Amino acid sequence: MVDKGTEMRNKYISRNSKFDYLPDNDRYLTLVEQPKYKFNIIGCGNMGLEHMRVTMLEGRASIHGVFDPNPKSFKLAKKQFSELSTEHTLVEYETLEMACNDRDVDGLIICTPNYTHIDIIKEAIKSGKHILLEKPMTTTLEDAHHIVQLAKKYKAVFQIGLQYRYKAIYEEAIHEALKRKALGDIKTVSIMEHRVPFLDKVKQWNKFSKYSGGTLVEKCCHYFDLMNLFAQAKPVQVYASGGMAVNFKEFEYGKEKSDIIDNAFVTVLYDNGVRTNFNLCMFSPLFYEELVICGDGGRLKASENEDFLSAGRPRNHLEVMLGEGKPSKITTPCYPKHIEESGHGGGTYYEHVYFVDNIEGKNTSTATVEEGFWSVVVGIAAEQSLKQGKAISVEEMLKEYGLLTYA
Repeated sequence: MVDKGTEMRNKYISRNSKFDYLPDNDRYLTLVEQPKYKFNIIGCGNMGLEHMRVTMLEGRASIHGVFDPNPKSFKLAKKQFSELSTEHTLVEYETLEMACNDRDVDGLIICTPNYTHIDIIKEAIKSGKHILLEKPMTTTLEDAHHIVQLAKKYKAVFQIGLQYRYKAIYEEAIHEALKRKALGDIKTVSIMEHRVPFLDKVKQWNKFSKYSGGTLVEKCCHYFDLMNLFAQAKPVQVYASGGMAVNFKEFEYGKEKSDIIDNAFVTVLYDNGVRTNFNLCMFSPLFYEELVICGDGGRLKASENEDFLSAGRPRNHLEVMLGEGKPSKITTPCYPKHIEESGHGGGTYYEHVYFVDNIEGKNTSTATVEEGFWSVVVGIAAEQSLKQGKAISVEEMLKEYGLLTYA
């Protein structure tokens, strides 16, 4: 049996254009694996195009068609697809129903604006096809709860796109903190994201909380998923402070003023006593993420940096400090360059690896629909805390929405 490392290496070789002169019957290491599955993409903006690239790179599936009401999005998707594959012409569906119910298709990748997820899922779930739903799963607790209920009865794969847990630094942090238990019992978790402002979207939906769920839901659900994962417990209290300090203060679209925040501090207390905090700044001239976990046996720090400078330094960093008890380590976790550059530091690639693995019945660490729900819970509680200027009891908030069974 070919080991996973060899598979990945051969996959890279098979896509090297300098071997294109070889006839098919003379290929071995350069043999291109034929896709087993066909996926449709619903929504082909930036994330839809990323999912297209990664699907074709991963290789076990291909993109069959797309649905997007914006003609320019389809035009760009068609252009990108023609550069990735010559096997067939990308299908353009006239309606969502047609895209969801094409009998030739095995799975649906949904990456439309956040506020549309609930209605699209209601249609997609009728198909019985495998579903990969981008984060956040919804913008409201009621809709998130509704999706959880739908997913419980769903026989096919229903995966939530919380792929940051597959970035190299977080993959290694999960191994050290949760599998190896190098830090002992985890007591505190701190995460930082400093980055450039929200990018442009069709109709600028991400500049308005009513469409995005708010910055702490839209962007930060990734980090709340990681905080929940490392805490290994349910959140009980959330306190946030923040505001609109720099970005989009004068921005208007359709005579509406932007209302999203660009900075925040969020503290979350868990029912096992673990304390966590999140530090967000969205007017920083770089992309920087940092994770610090402290346990009763050691401390872990991981970071990822993209600063656009010519001065060379490692993109990723991880250190595990264990004092005099065990060996400490300082490492540079990374994936092959072509995987890291395919999107979100390689996280999207492995999200697709595990999506196909899930379809094939293998055990994976993908985010469950329940975990997607709790990442939204923390985000919505943080948004409420910021607006109300007080700590939010998760139990009381869920009770307000008639969802006390989740507390």
